[in-house]
This record gives sequence, structure tokens and C-alpha cells, in this order.
Amino acid sequence: MRTESRPILAILDHDGVLVDSLPFHQQAWVELGRREGLDITDEFIHKTFGMTNPSIFELLLGNRVDAATLARYSDLKEECYRDLARGKIQLLSGAKEMLDRLTSAGFLLAVGTSGVRPNIELTIAQCGLTGRFASIASLEDISRGKPDPEVFLVAAMKAGVEPRRSVVFEDAPFGIEAAKAADMIAVGITTTHHAGTLENAGADLVVDSFDQIDAADLLRQIQSRS
Repeated sequence: MRTESRPILAILDHDGVLVDSLPFHQQAWVELGRREGLDITDEFIHKTFGMTNPSIFELLLGNRVDAATLARYSDLKEECYRDLARGKIQLLSGAKEMLDRLTSAGFLLAVGTSGVRPNIELTIAQCGLTGRFASIASLEDISRGKPDPEVFLVAAMKAGVEPRRSVVFEDAPFGIEAAKAADMIAVGITTTHHAGTLENAGADLVVDSFDQIDAADLLRQIQSRS
């Protein structure tokens, strides 16, 4: 199907796009709050889903704690997440088939996420995705979280693909804004936010399920941008 030699890239967010991880993250935040006496509500968890841990703790605590304590909180929260998700994490319905269609159309695959790398490695190992991704960009690779485009630019750079020849799959407004700031095509998936919210953030396409994604059409859009 490919007609050009220059590579093309599909970058997928992790939480809410590859996997339905919100319940595990919610439980992990609640457990962190219980252990450390932090006032963490379900509303706060949903509002900050997809943000980096440093940004979340800045909203939650301001400047009330030192960097070492924040790092300990973050590590503990992610350990709680992996303990909860291990053996239970699954790809979202249709995600595997979508990855296969993208690969067949000639796309390289990447992950671009504000989450930590061990969480991504857990998903890859448990969901049969070993060797599928040309690059992974995670919290360890960036200094600025979404809506800054850094994570997607790093993913493209690691894969050796021009940003304009990349498409991003995102479920959150901050992620859509980051994709557009990176000069990439942005596809919104309504797993955690309403279609209108993603459209208002600038999504080029919004779908309710992965079977609505036409890999050949995305390929044509990228080729027309070149």
C-alpha cells in the first residue's frame, strides 16, 4: 500500500488508548491517599488523567512538600498501579486489530505517554506486544508534560520519522493539543472524554471505536501533507 520510501508513524497514548487503565489508576491513587493521608477524590483523578505525576502533585499539594517526598509519592502510586494491573491489564477492544491494520498499511508504531516506562513494559509483556513498537517515549524521556508536544516529538525522533509524517491517537484534550502542537495528525478516541471535548481541543478525527479507523485513509492524509 505504501508509495513513498520515507517512514510514517502512528503514536499511541497508553492509558485510555492502548489499555483501559483508568480503574487501576483510580484505585492506585485512592490507595496512595489512604496510606499517606492525602485528600484525593475521584473527581480529581478524572480531571488529571493523562497528566504527568509532577503536574498532578503540583495541583494537589502546591509547594507544600519537598522534591524527595514527591518522588516517593509518585513511585508508590505507580507501584500500586502495577500491583493492581498485573495479570489483569488488557488491550482495549479492537486495539490489537487496529495495530495490525496500521502495520499492514506501512506505519511504524510508537507509544507516547506521560506515564512511567515500567507501566508500558507491563502492558507490552502481558498483552503480547513485544517487538511491535519502533519507539517508546515516557515520563523518563521528557521534562514537560502534555499539552506540550515534547513526548510526541521524542517518540518521532526515536523512531526516525518526521513529525509531519506522524499521526497520534489520544483520548484526552491535553493529548490532542500536544499532537497538534507537534504538527501531527490527531485522532481522538472517546474512551474517557466526549467527542465534543476532543473536537474542541483540535482533533482532526474523532471516533468512538477502533474499527472506525481507516489506516489507508490516514496514509493518504499523511501523503497529502508531504
